[in-house]
Amino acid sequence: MPKIHFIAIGGAAMHNLALALQVQGYIISGSDDEIYEPSKSLLAQHGILPESFGWFPEKITSDVDCVIVGMHARADNPELLKAQELGLRIESYPSFLYEHSKNKQRIIIAGSHGKTSITSMVLHVLKALHKKFDYLVGARIEGFDLMASLSDAPIIIIEGDEYLASPIDRRAKFLLYQAHIALISGIAWDHINVYPTFESYTESFEKLIQSMPKAGNLFFDQTDTTLEQLTESCPDHTEKTGYAAHPSYIKNGQTILKGLDGKEYEIQIFGEHSLKNLNGARLLCEQVGVSTSDFYQAIQSFKGAAKRLELVGKSDSCLFYKDFAHAPSKVKATTQAVKNQYPQRKLIACLELHTFSSLNPAFLPHYAKTLQAADVAVVYLSEHAREIKRMDRMEDNQVQQYFEHPNLLILRNPADLMAHLLKQSWPQSNLLMMSSGTFDGLDFISLAKQMGLSIE
Repeated sequence: MPKIHFIAIGGAAMHNLALALQVQGYIISGSDDEIYEPSKSLLAQHGILPESFGWFPEKITSDVDCVIVGMHARADNPELLKAQELGLRIESYPSFLYEHSKNKQRIIIAGSHGKTSITSMVLHVLKALHKKFDYLVGARIEGFDLMASLSDAPIIIIEGDEYLASPIDRRAKFLLYQAHIALISGIAWDHINVYPTFESYTESFEKLIQSMPKAGNLFFDQTDTTLEQLTESCPDHTEKTGYAAHPSYIKNGQTILKGLDGKEYEIQIFGEHSLKNLNGARLLCEQVGVSTSDFYQAIQSFKGAAKRLELVGKSDSCLFYKDFAHAPSKVKATTQAVKNQYPQRKLIACLELHTFSSLNPAFLPHYAKTLQAADVAVVYLSEHAREIKRMDRMEDNQVQQYFEHPNLLILRNPADLMAHLLKQSWPQSNLLMMSSGTFDGLDFISLAKQMGLSIE
């Protein structure tokens, strides 16, 4: 079988692609200078965790059939240089995935926010209805062992990231897949380390729209004004369809869909953004032959993707959610969703600024009023994350000024954060923890237990 080596194997998509290929019988090796959970345990469990962290050019030999390089690696990576010297086939994971799925119908789900949730909903429904499909998704989903699957299935559903494909291929990942069907869930400036202006960021989405094929289908959030303007450049030979939030109502903290088939369906997710995602997922499922009624039946058991309004603990009068939200638009939507679902309860929302964009003072104005729906707001600044990313220290008054929240507290130490949360009165209150990081390793389970909650 072919031998494939992964440079930066610890990445979310990279390690899952490696595991999916191993299942298909490929001989897999890899390297990385740091690997976090859950990648570390999964790679170890399948026997492909590197023995030592770091870069080892001696791993790159002439009998390697393909080297897949992740964006975490740099252009001067010693393993990459060795592969170039030997003239080996070098791919980014999107270019490799395209080559592997050239003969499949390719469905790409893109957008600054919501793409993981929409992809997860589509996969959940197709699995429940016993459809055959391949996939790549960026979060763990209940009922799926891996976040990627490659087989002889006729279709593949890919979460299409706008970040750059690799250190030697500066195109947005989603452009490499050559979508037959694409969905864009919304646009809000992100990744300012590689897209220094809003125009450079939106340009990648515009290219995706313009590259749609004849008889292709483009779906988009019609409530997003930036996106609606961009879709004007959609080729005439591609059918485009806008969507908004699915009709619903809330009763006793429960969201109920008003089905287009005239029936009502209780669902386990909530929030305006989730209802938009659900409607987008419905349209995609219809494209691959799922009836509206079958979609509604299957989506009722969908609990959400990992870290997307994921319930950590609960009591009769308190709920504790964690969420991956970090971009301003998602922070605002997620905070508002929890408040709207439980308007009578006090909401304490904690946001960790962890990404390159969020730790850049020039980007902070985009967070204005994003935590407005929270009664009490905490912004957590990880000194460790700042040092790793080599960012300048942000002063408390800068953060206070830009967030524009009257009850905003700035904390920088996990022990201080834990102590502050445990001082709160939790009956008739909800807690929302938002980050793409870990709040410097804060133990959510321990926190939930000390709050007197039962663990989900």
